[in-house]
Amino acid sequence: MLGHIRNIGIIAHIDAGKTTTSENMLFYSGLLHRVGSIDDGTTALDYLDEERARGITIVSAAATFEWCGHLIHLIDTPGHIDFTAEVERSLRVIDGAVVIFSGVEGVEAQSEKVWHQADRYRVPKIAFINKLDRLGASFDRVCADVNAKFGDCGVAIQAPVGVESAFCAVVDLIRMEMIRFTGDDHETVERLPIPAEIADEMARRREHMLERLADRSDELAERYLSGQAIEPEFLVAVVRSLTLAGKAVPILAGTAKGRIGVQPLMDAIVSLLPSPADFPTVPAIRVKDGEPVEVKADPAAPFAGLVFKVVANTTADLLYLRTYSGVLKPGAKLTNSRTHAVVNIKQVLRLFAKNTQPVESVGPGDIVGLIGLRDCGTGDTLCDARHLVALEPMAFPEPVISMAVEPKSSRDKDRLSDSLDLLCREDPTLTQARDEETGQRLLGGMGELHLEIKLKRLEQEFNVPVRAGEPRVAYRETFKADDTVAVQFHKVIGDNELQAGVTIRFRPLERGGDLFRTSSKLGRKSGVPPAFCRAAERALADGLRTGGNRGYPLIYVEAEILDLELSPDKTTEPAVIGAVLMAIDKAIHEAGTTVLEPLMHLEILTPPATVGEVSSYLQPRRAVIHEMAEVGEVKRISCEVPLAEMFGFGKALPKLTGGRASFTMAPRGYQELPPEIASRLFGLL
Repeated sequence: MLGHIRNIGIIAHIDAGKTTTSENMLFYSGLLHRVGSIDDGTTALDYLDEERARGITIVSAAATFEWCGHLIHLIDTPGHIDFTAEVERSLRVIDGAVVIFSGVEGVEAQSEKVWHQADRYRVPKIAFINKLDRLGASFDRVCADVNAKFGDCGVAIQAPVGVESAFCAVVDLIRMEMIRFTGDDHETVERLPIPAEIADEMARRREHMLERLADRSDELAERYLSGQAIEPEFLVAVVRSLTLAGKAVPILAGTAKGRIGVQPLMDAIVSLLPSPADFPTVPAIRVKDGEPVEVKADPAAPFAGLVFKVVANTTADLLYLRTYSGVLKPGAKLTNSRTHAVVNIKQVLRLFAKNTQPVESVGPGDIVGLIGLRDCGTGDTLCDARHLVALEPMAFPEPVISMAVEPKSSRDKDRLSDSLDLLCREDPTLTQARDEETGQRLLGGMGELHLEIKLKRLEQEFNVPVRAGEPRVAYRETFKADDTVAVQFHKVIGDNELQAGVTIRFRPLERGGDLFRTSSKLGRKSGVPPAFCRAAERALADGLRTGGNRGYPLIYVEAEILDLELSPDKTTEPAVIGAVLMAIDKAIHEAGTTVLEPLMHLEILTPPATVGEVSSYLQPRRAVIHEMAEVGEVKRISCEVPLAEMFGFGKALPKLTGGRASFTMAPRGYQELPPEIASRLFGLL
C-alpha cells in the first residue's frame, strides 16, 4: 500500500553520525546481522574503497528494509560539501528527511546547507541529536542552536536521561515514558515509568513541548487551554500534521554508536514522516506542448518515473529510479521523454548499497534500480510512450575549481577520455573542458577532495595513471549594467536564407541570490510557434553559460525575451538560436562585464590555545572573520574567504594546531575580484 512506504534521506554535516545511524537502522530491521563500523571499514552503506579508507561517505547509497509493517527506502548521503550533488539528487526524490546533528558541535556549516536544500524541495524533516554520550554534548544547547538558525521550528519530543558518559536512556514526552535499551546489542526496547528523581524535570519539558505545539495548532491550543486530556494518539497526529506542513521539526535524542534512541527514531520515521500517499500528485510538463500537468500516484495511471542517479560502468550502468505513477514490471517498454528513445526494462531491482535483488513489480512511490539502459542520465523521465511527460529535474551547482589532467602514457589517451566520460555521466558536478590556449584537458569539480578522489578512481578503478596540474579557481562574470538589445540575424547557407529578430533585456542580479533568471514574454497570445519559443529560451540559458568578455560563464544575470520577429519561410529554429546568441554577444560588449571569484564560508574548530595562529594565517588571505564562539571545549571560527586563498589549507591547518583542529568549507556565492588581483591575473593571460 502507498501509505505504508517511506522514502527518507539521512542528511547532515560530515562526522555527525549519518552512516552509523543508518547502519544501526539496517541492523535493527534485520537486514544486517551485525552493525558495520566506520573505524574498521566494515560498513554496508560506505562500500567504496575510498569511503572505507577515509571514513567518510562519498556517494549516496540506498537500502530498503521493513519496520513496523512499513517499507522504508533509506538513502544515506555524504556530509562533505564537495559531494553536494549526492545530497541534491537524493532530496529531489525523497518524501521526508532525518537531519542528524552532533550533540557536541551542534549546527555546523553543512548542516545549514542541507537543511536549506531540504526546504527548497519542501521536504518535511525530523531532527536527531546524536553523540549525546560524548564529552561536551548538550541536548538543550543544540536544540537552541537549531531554533536560532532555522526560524524557531524545532520542538523536542524526547529528552535525554543523563549527561555525557552518564547518558543511558531517553524519555518520550508524548507518552511520558522512559525508554531504556538492553541486550548485547541494545536490541530490546523497554518502556518504563519515569523515575521519580527526574519526574519534575520531564513534566516541565512536556509543558514546554505542549506550549510550542499549541502555538502552531489551533486544535491542540483549544484542548490545552481548556485543560482537556491530551491523548498520545491525538498528539502524534498533531505533530505529524505540523511536520508535513513544515510548521515544526520534531527533535529526538540518542547516540547511534552507543545504540541508544535508534529504534524510537525508526518509529518516528513511520509515524511522523510522510508517505507517497501524502503527495497524491506531482507537477510535470507535457512534452508535446510544454503545458504543465499533474502526475498522479495511482497504480492505474500511465507509468512515470525519474532517474535520479547513475552508477556508471564500462559494461552496463545502474540507474536509480523513483517511480511516481503506474506499475513497472520487467519486460516493459518505456520512453525517455528527453530523447524520445524507447528503453526496454529487462530487470527491476531492489537496492541495497552495491547489492541488488530482482523484483517482479513495483507501483508508485518506490525506489528501484534498472540496469543496461542506454543514453539515460540523471534527471531523465522514463514514461509511457502515449503520455510523454517531463518531471522536474534537479539543479546542480557549478564547479568552483578545475585542474589540468593528462595520461602519463600517450597510449592511455583514449582510455582516459572514455573513463572521464563515464565519471562525468555519473557525477553531474564533474565537468570536462579544453583550455583554448594550451589545449590541455581541464577537469572541473566542487573542491580539492572531489577532484582528488576522482583522480584516484581513474588510477585504481580504471587503471589509467594520470598527471594532474595545480588546482585553478573557476571564475565567473556578470554584467556591469542593465542593457536592452535588439538584433537581426541574417545568414545565407547555400540556397537557404535564414532570418530572425529578437529583443532581450539583461540586468545584473543581487549577488548571493539566484545565479540566473531567464524568462520570456512570448506565449500563445504572441503568435510565435511554441517550437521557436522553446528554441529561444534554450539558447538564452545556454548562451549565458558560454562566457563573457574574459570567457567565464555569466552568473547573477536576469534575462527576459521581450520580442521575437519572424520572417515567413526564412525563420527556422537555427535562425532563432543565432539571433539570441547575437543578442547576448552584443549585450556583453555594450554593458561590459565584471569578473567574480568564488567565496567560501569557512568554519574551523580549534583548541583555544591555537586560535591566534589560525587567525594570523587567515588575515593575509583576505578572510573576513564573522564570529568566534565556544563549542564545548573548542573554539569555532566562522569566516568568509575567497577560494583562491584556500588551496593547501587542509595541509597547513594540522601544522598550525598540532593536528587538533578540523575545518569545513561551503560555497557562499561570488564576489567581485579586487582590481589589483584582476590586473595581475589577466596580465598573465
